Amino acid sequence: MNDYFVHNIDPVIFTIYGPIAIRWYGVMYLLSFTLGYIFVIKNMNKKKVEISREKYDIFIFNIMLGVLIGGRFGYILFYNLEYYIMNPISIIAIWEGLSGMSFHGGAIGCIIAGLLFCKKCKYDFYSLADPAMPLVAVGIGLVRVGNFINGELVGRVTTVPWAVIFPWVDMQPRHPSQLYQALSEGFLMAIILQILLMKVKLKGFVFWSFIGLYGMSRFFIEYLRTPDDLPIYNEGLLFSIIPFTMGQVFSILMIVSAGIGFYFLYRKGVNK
Repeated sequence: MNDYFVHNIDPVIFTIYGPIAIRWYGVMYLLSFTLGYIFVIKNMNKKKVEISREKYDIFIFNIMLGVLIGGRFGYILFYNLEYYIMNPISIIAIWEGLSGMSFHGGAIGCIIAGLLFCKKCKYDFYSLADPAMPLVAVGIGLVRVGNFINGELVGRVTTVPWAVIFPWVDMQPRHPSQLYQALSEGFLMAIILQILLMKVKLKGFVFWSFIGLYGMSRFFIEYLRTPDDLPIYNEGLLFSIIPFTMGQVFSILMIVSAGIGFYFLYRKGVNK
């Protein structure tokens, strides 16, 4: 019989007062933004992007807000709207931690924040987006590690030797799908994107590579994840018709968007 790893990691580092606590998941977000702030500017310098420190600070701050606000409201709108309509105070219940975040909502919020900044400050969007993408992938990897520590988004039952038992779910060994995502959507993709950033001169190539690669990776790993027990799956008409999770639906849209993005990039390059 395999001796599977039994998850017993405390998601709370320490409690400040009552329900207010410092959690590993929040620390992963903080570490992601910190690394992004330090290293995105270095990538911009390598690509000879001229930006003042003041505007760079505003850019990173806007991106941070876009991720947090978009991620939170994306989860509310895409996954659990009925619950939050009935419990509106939970929308701002930050003392419960940053669980209940949607990657796709965060991505939309991040892109909108970046586009608004570029329009206001007259920057080319791809010039700022391309250097940021490898660090965005690093951030995804760290947040997925936070998901694992939280013991959420658990995988399907399996017998692989590296399976993990999450006692509060059941005593069955499951795929550590959070770590699969941390590796494929995060750290490995960060390496690939950094290489592309240094090798490919076409503006926008790294941005659309991120969109497409993430979509493909997330689509397939969803088959190893246990779908969330949410009304949208149990009662929603859409998911009684199509055999995909919400994550897969958005991933398909990302893949299609990346294809369209590449098409216009290369058409623009050919017509120059």
